[in-house]
Amino acid sequence: MQAMRTLMEKYWVIKDKEKEMYMKTKREIGDSRRFLREQLGWQLINNERILKLEKIPAHAESFMGITSFTEIRDYCIFTALLIFLEDKEDHEQFLLSELVDMVVAQLQDKINVDWTLFTHRKSLVRALQFAEIRGLLEVYDGSSDSVSSGIEHEVLYENTGLSRYFATSFHYDIGSFTSYQDFEKEQIKELETDRGHFRINRVYRQLAATPVMYWGSSDDQDAIYLKNQRQWVQKYLDEQLGGHLEIHKNAAFFVMMEDACFGEWHPREATIAEIILNLGHEIRKAVETGDMIRGNDDTIYVSETMFHLLIENCKEKYSAGWSKEYREMDNVKLIRVLEEYMIAWMLLRREGEQIMILPAAGKIIGAYPTEFLQRGKGENGK
Repeated sequence: MQAMRTLMEKYWVIKDKEKEMYMKTKREIGDSRRFLREQLGWQLINNERILKLEKIPAHAESFMGITSFTEIRDYCIFTALLIFLEDKEDHEQFLLSELVDMVVAQLQDKINVDWTLFTHRKSLVRALQFAEIRGLLEVYDGSSDSVSSGIEHEVLYENTGLSRYFATSFHYDIGSFTSYQDFEKEQIKELETDRGHFRINRVYRQLAATPVMYWGSSDDQDAIYLKNQRQWVQKYLDEQLGGHLEIHKNAAFFVMMEDACFGEWHPREATIAEIILNLGHEIRKAVETGDMIRGNDDTIYVSETMFHLLIENCKEKYSAGWSKEYREMDNVKLIRVLEEYMIAWMLLRREGEQIMILPAAGKIIGAYPTEFLQRGKGENGK
């Protein structure tokens, strides 16, 4: 179980940096090979340098991107960096000036890159720093941070050779793909040729790699499979990851125990998680009183104005229990922060001018005791 948890939580395990973890995981992962192959359909890269589980999701979600990247340009520059590193030998050194010239040449037909612009240099810095964190390159002399002020500051890098394992390998041609949706279309083609096997993979991937699995109707084939095979799905996931399966009308969750969580988890001991629990409590109350109407698929559509009002009312009611940062945060920023968090955790989704509150938002809720709130308001009023 621990080997699976390690590979699920980490992008990869590099032997030179985490030798003990690498050796332990390599020894134990053999017990999970059948689960990886048959249930998840994921490839394990296992060689003398790294261990990496290629975690291809069933569906693309917003939280699956590189969180430190803020622009599409960041991804473009990072991709050009990977191409550049492919032509370098292991441990071969190169200068920043050599790299930036190649990036411009590589991307000239796709996007305009102008190193005189601060925003473009910051994209380069984010790409370089992410490559450093992942272990794709090492700084031999200088600092990637210095690139922000100008590319005339020379930096000497060393290629580690790990870039060849970074990109996921697909068994079909993706050269003509223009968006993430093309990958899902290709998966649909696979589903038509091997319907049963791919459906199994898709269900397990959603439960193992996302906070929740949703379906919109009772005849959804993934949901039917899950309900019919719930005993075996529970057994395999519990054996490999530890936790229990919970199935509701239009959603399923694989829930970790509080003392055995790994990776990112919600709710956790953080004010923002508590605020989301407060919001969930208010949403459930609004449904019970009829102020919010829940659809047949358990989703709730509200206007942007109504959603913002919900947060503002929640702040007025519960902020006595929040940390100073969130208690004093202006409403515009608070709304943005909470919305981003909820989207990342698949608690809500934007659809044009409307907000779709998803079933998971009302699953785990929380409210402070009345006496605590009264005491908190009294103290804040002094």
